[in-house]
Amino acid sequence: MASAAGAASAHERRSKSDATGVVVLGACAAWSLITAAAHGGRPEGVLLAVLAVAAGYASGRICGELLPVAAPCAGALAGLGLAVAVPHTNPGSQVTSPLGQTGATAALLTISAGAACCAAWAAGPTGLRLVLRLLAAGIAVAAAVLGSTSGFVACLGVLLCSLAADRMRRRGLGLGGLTLTAVLVTGATWAIAENVLPDGLTRSLEGQLTQHRVLLWHDALDMAGREPGLGVGPGRFSELSPTVTQSLLPDGKPHSAPFQQAAEQGVVGVVLLAAVFGWVLYALWRSPRPTPVVLTAGAALTALAAIAAVGNALSFTTVTAGAGLLAGLATARRLLDEVPETAVDAGRARSGPPQP
Repeated sequence: MASAAGAASAHERRSKSDATGVVVLGACAAWSLITAAAHGGRPEGVLLAVLAVAAGYASGRICGELLPVAAPCAGALAGLGLAVAVPHTNPGSQVTSPLGQTGATAALLTISAGAACCAAWAAGPTGLRLVLRLLAAGIAVAAAVLGSTSGFVACLGVLLCSLAADRMRRRGLGLGGLTLTAVLVTGATWAIAENVLPDGLTRSLEGQLTQHRVLLWHDALDMAGREPGLGVGPGRFSELSPTVTQSLLPDGKPHSAPFQQAAEQGVVGVVLLAAVFGWVLYALWRSPRPTPVVLTAGAALTALAAIAAVGNALSFTTVTAGAGLLAGLATARRLLDEVPETAVDAGRARSGPPQP
């Protein structure tokens, strides 16, 4: 009876998180159409990103249920291969800085490291766990070789967070810390763009981020100030940005997902972007997987959010699909009951259904 009640409770929690995801992603798609109709923008990019996240999440749920170790391992290798082989994710093809690549390469490698660490926690044999963690470390080394300093730092951070997750007693506390990290990074980008930091610190950060990127952020905030409600329309930043029109090799992006949303879809667009991130963390909080898997995926997705705050990572379908895939893998329910991987999860198993 207790087992049946626990299964029903877990199913109810998962249903709530899934319903929340449908509402949030649906709202993102609908709002892009509304803002495009108002200003003649091009919503295809947003719609494709929403579809990629949804498809990746559904695929992750299915594959994570059937192949909890092999699926994230394959995803990690696929992400590494894409980052190395695909021409448009090469560091030389996008805006760079002394910080290194802050676009698709860094994002793909971060997601890959997170997937490898999740596979390690799902694996049973100690030797296999070690091999998978070495794979994650190898992905960090690959980021350094590719010249992606931000990717190297993010991958290393994910690996360290994954190792430390075994000692975290409450996943809610860990996910709350990750949320605070994402908020602080986004707030720091706004402070740099608005020039509210001390002059010395501002000059130092601008030197790392490049003045060109900061000028793009200024343009985005100017557009958001002129059209705070609906924005200028999705896909129209390149048409209205003075910095883009004066650049020799513009890519038409403000190199910050929050600023792009603010400029092209107004305040509501920013709220919806934050809601997507909040939904992912909420789904992880409700996940039936062990806490180390949940926090590892959360760390990787938070690192991705930080990269997206200072780069154009979310402009690539491979990145948005990979993020959805990792979230789906970390929230999938295994066909067989999963053996608790930590003393904390073992205690939950003895006392009843896992509570987030």
